[in-house]
Amino acid sequence: MKYLKTLAASGVLATVGLAGAAHAAYPDKPIRLVVGFPAGGASDVAARAIAAKMGALLGQAIIIENKAGAASNIGSDYVAKAAPDGYTVLFGTISLAVNPSLYPKLSYDPLRDLAPVAQVASTPFLLVVNPNTPYHSVADLIAAAKKPSDKPIYFASAGNGSGAHLFAELFNSQAGIKMQHVPYRGAAPAMSDVLGGQVPLTFDNIVTTLPLVKGGKLRALAVTTKTRSRAAPDVPTVAEAGVPGYDATAWFGLFAPAGTPAAVIQKLSATAAQATQAPEVRAALEAVGCDPMGTSPKEFDAFFRSEVRKWAKVVDEAHVHVD
Repeated sequence: MKYLKTLAASGVLATVGLAGAAHAAYPDKPIRLVVGFPAGGASDVAARAIAAKMGALLGQAIIIENKAGAASNIGSDYVAKAAPDGYTVLFGTISLAVNPSLYPKLSYDPLRDLAPVAQVASTPFLLVVNPNTPYHSVADLIAAAKKPSDKPIYFASAGNGSGAHLFAELFNSQAGIKMQHVPYRGAAPAMSDVLGGQVPLTFDNIVTTLPLVKGGKLRALAVTTKTRSRAAPDVPTVAEAGVPGYDATAWFGLFAPAGTPAAVIQKLSATAAQATQAPEVRAALEAVGCDPMGTSPKEFDAFFRSEVRKWAKVVDEAHVHVD
């Protein structure tokens, strides 16, 4: 009996050892990194920069697959239903935290079906106004919005549920004002009308807006993140400028299908953190307005859950609906 128990225990240990060895050998074939947006955009550029370095560190190619559509839901759903073996990974964005509130009948649940691996970058937005407006600070804007008037202050966005829309609605809520939303079909036409003076202001990615600010075509009132941006250190945060606690960050992160072995997730996370510190990756990320990061799975999970809660509240209170 003792001999049989010893054999059984040895068998268990052998099985554990084989499983550990399998995870230690990961990856032994190329990895697919799914991007839920078209090629050429900021998320695609960032994903390709990180993937190239991670692939070199892991000794296996990481192949980008663009599965665009439905505000990244097509790509997210694809990864959520993929085999949990570490060979299909999602390059997620803030959309992943917002979409459960905007699309109540999603075919997947980000919190249940995806496992956070690492936040790899964050991206500040700028609150910008047309230089011909009388708004020279956040305080000016809030004071004007609170002044009794039959004419509201309008803000432009890339569309209902877009980052610019939600960042502005969060600003409305925390500043105690009600600016009126003007949705466009894309960031480019929204920005065009702000530049032309048809709409006085918008929130937009710093990589898009900062050159226009430096060229005198826009005036920057604040940066949306809780700390100032290295790219624009003289621009105050919204919180510093008069809305305490305001923090809205666009971000990129890696997700694996739920059930992916912890050892595989940890290896991907550690490799991502190492990759984002490489000079060539940092340069590529900063070129599209990103601040490189590299968080642990636990840190990213806590952050992601807080983002889902935050934007659910904004969507509900502002009655945001997608087209």
